[in-house]
Amino acid sequence: VCCLEMTTKRKIIGRLVPCRCFRGEEEIVSVLDYSHCGLQQVPKEVFSFERTLEELYLDANQIEELPKQLFNCQALRKLSIPDNDLSSLPTTIASLVNLRELDISKNGIQDFPENIKCCKCLTIIEASVNPVSKLPDGFTQLLNLTQLYLNDAFLEFLPANFGRLVKLRILELRENHLKTLPKSMHKLTQLERLDLGNNEFSELPEVLEQIQNLKELWMDNNSLQVLPGSIGKLKQLVYLDVSKNRIETVDLDISGCEGLEDLLLSSNMLQQLPDSIGLLKRLTTLKVDDNQLTILPNAIG
Repeated sequence: VCCLEMTTKRKIIGRLVPCRCFRGEEEIVSVLDYSHCGLQQVPKEVFSFERTLEELYLDANQIEELPKQLFNCQALRKLSIPDNDLSSLPTTIASLVNLRELDISKNGIQDFPENIKCCKCLTIIEASVNPVSKLPDGFTQLLNLTQLYLNDAFLEFLPANFGRLVKLRILELRENHLKTLPKSMHKLTQLERLDLGNNEFSELPEVLEQIQNLKELWMDNNSLQVLPGSIGKLKQLVYLDVSKNRIETVDLDISGCEGLEDLLLSSNMLQQLPDSIGLLKRLTTLKVDDNQLTILPNAIG
């Protein structure tokens, strides 16, 4: 039991239970942390603070379901429950209209309920390492999302109107079964980091050339055969990883990536590199190991 922070209003941030030494005065408990406590259910103590609780941490327990009472905590801004035994996210999640951050990673959740769309304040969702096979259309109504992490799931496609999430800055979809991206993603003008590593792309999605502010792109461990000239339209790109593909050709127009600092081409099928690589003046890291190169272009010097 500990009180980590006090104010004159008796604001208490407690671990497990709030300090009892101020029982004579009103307590405002805004944060509770029950991480690594071996819990099998959400402690009933939580529900005593449903009007004031803003952050709840239940990380690394053995919780199998979220009780209905939890969703009466309408002041909740952050719910963190990674590394538990959840098999579903209840539809009552829609009650958390002030929720900004949701971490449900490392569970057994197979899908999001359609009415997740009611959590319109959500800005960050971490749902990696769950057997999620698809996103409901309602998901694309979370218009304030800036960060979405859905690595190591079972996604085969994204909703057609995924591009509605125009505030996205970080999108991580590593280790899924994606083969294409929806055309609507050209609307993601604020997207800076896109991780599509360990998927099933056989070619660079055409829509990528329209995401002009992209700075970091991972497409390693796919089945790309060509790095096309369209990549040169990404003037802001700083980091590009296309290692562990089947790339035989790098187009001359890669020189258009004038801001590129890191280019990773390891473990492909390259027999030569274009002279235009020498025009990448900001390049500090070039990895071309495990290819079929016999010579490097003089322009590199």
